[in-house]
Amino acid sequence: MFPAGTAGAALVVFRISVAATLVVNGTTHWALMTPSWTSVGLAILAVYLCLGLFTPYCSAAACFIQVHLLVVGGGIDDFRLAISILNTVVLALLGPGAYSGDARIFGRKRLTIPSRRKSRL
Repeated sequence: MFPAGTAGAALVVFRISVAATLVVNGTTHWALMTPSWTSVGLAILAVYLCLGLFTPYCSAAACFIQVHLLVVGGGIDDFRLAISILNTVVLALLGPGAYSGDARIFGRKRLTIPSRRKSRL
């Protein structure tokens, strides 16, 4: 669930690229009518994605935002938006990787189970 090495590093880059496309798509489509709370929400979601905090949930939220932009957008950059939606779905399915906040919070734990010894009386 939390791959390390080159796969973990690739997931860091992938998380950053998904966050960047979320911000670009959000600001491009809502440039004229973006309330400040929407921009703040997109920025917080992008920061959480970059840090790898609650990655599956943030990816799902980003996917829903971009699907909304695709439906409401009216044919502006539909292909680019569809590829970005696909990337957020893939990130939600792959997970954050070993170099993330999720790995620190929910990562592998070492459990030591004491052996049972029968006492001979």
